[in-house]
Amino acid sequence: MLPIDAAAHSSRWRRRHPVDKAVLGLGLTVLAISLPPWPGAALVLVTALTVLLGPAGVPGRKLWRAYRVPLGFCVTGAVTLLVQVGGPEDFVSYADDGAVRAGELLLRTSAASLGVLLFAFTTPMSDLLPRLVKAGVPAAVVDVALVTYRMSFLLLDSMRRVREAQAARLGHTTRAASWRSLGGLGATAFVRAFDRASRLQAGLAGRGYDGTLRVLVPEARVSVRFTVASCALLLTLVALTLVLEGPLS
Repeated sequence: MLPIDAAAHSSRWRRRHPVDKAVLGLGLTVLAISLPPWPGAALVLVTALTVLLGPAGVPGRKLWRAYRVPLGFCVTGAVTLLVQVGGPEDFVSYADDGAVRAGELLLRTSAASLGVLLFAFTTPMSDLLPRLVKAGVPAAVVDVALVTYRMSFLLLDSMRRVREAQAARLGHTTRAASWRSLGGLGATAFVRAFDRASRLQAGLAGRGYDGTLRVLVPEARVSVRFTVASCALLLTLVALTLVLEGPLS
């Protein structure tokens, strides 16, 4: 199981309905990309970080391990705005407003990433995917997503076992040996993936599969109090942005 999925299953908000957490997490994401970068996106970033480490109870180390990957993409995208190509002086030169634009982009993307992570760290996929059918998503699409989600963990576990076996047999002592081990790992994963898919199809056919995977979904109700509090928080961020935007701009 991936660390972010394990954290979602042990989250304080594990029993809450996904709609409750979607209103808060995805609402913060929408505000991050729609409000002015300063102070709007900065307020969203601080709020999302506070909720993640506070009420949501996400461990700081796990949050950083998950956040550093999208943050790297955010920084990479922002750095490109610092230069311009084809200017009047040099082919590559420093952009006049590059620092401002890079800072605004970094604020927006980093804040939006935290909003998505708030939803991901508190909502297991096994709770979300089966409920998408009621939201109007075709059942076949949901079934494919469920099977892919399950198979991905089995495939990752299989690759981990193969890699440990290769390391125990000195398969990574030299660069040439590492390349051979990598090729063997890819071939083994490819064969095992098809073998698991074939066995899964045979198992479903033997159990009378009629085109729909029926799974048990934990009972949960949409909390009106939690949803209203989330909407109030989002409206407060909008109001603070409108108040602070004038003096700071």
